[in-house]
Amino acid sequence: METKTEVINYINSLDTYEGYVQFSHRPIDKNKDIFYDGKNVKVEDESGFIYEAHFCNGTNSIQIRQVNDSWLVSKTDISNVSDEDTQSYISDIESFPYEVKMAQVWESDEDEFCKKMKVKQLKKVVFAGFEGASK
Repeated sequence: METKTEVINYINSLDTYEGYVQFSHRPIDKNKDIFYDGKNVKVEDESGFIYEAHFCNGTNSIQIRQVNDSWLVSKTDISNVSDEDTQSYISDIESFPYEVKMAQVWESDEDEFCKKMKVKQLKKVVFAGFEGASK
């Protein structure tokens, strides 16, 4: 995506997703930048730019990163990620009641150190939503 307006419009179209946005000029505001519990995604245009954003609808994880003068959007299908490959972490955002879920995506590739046998290798770790009240 080439412009800040395109990114904001794209994010605001993610109405069935939960996630968060990190702006360049300020910390994450849990009331404006985090979307969960059916809270509609509505990002306002601000003086800074969206540095990164992560969203998930349970099936697809979307990562948006500002790279040089544009934004890279990466989509990952997490529908086949097992529970064993999903972890939850306590957020460092004060009084945020949920844990952040992350999914590990593994793929089988030939491994030169295993006589070219296919071995599962970690390819990426992506945002998988929010989970329960933090402990």
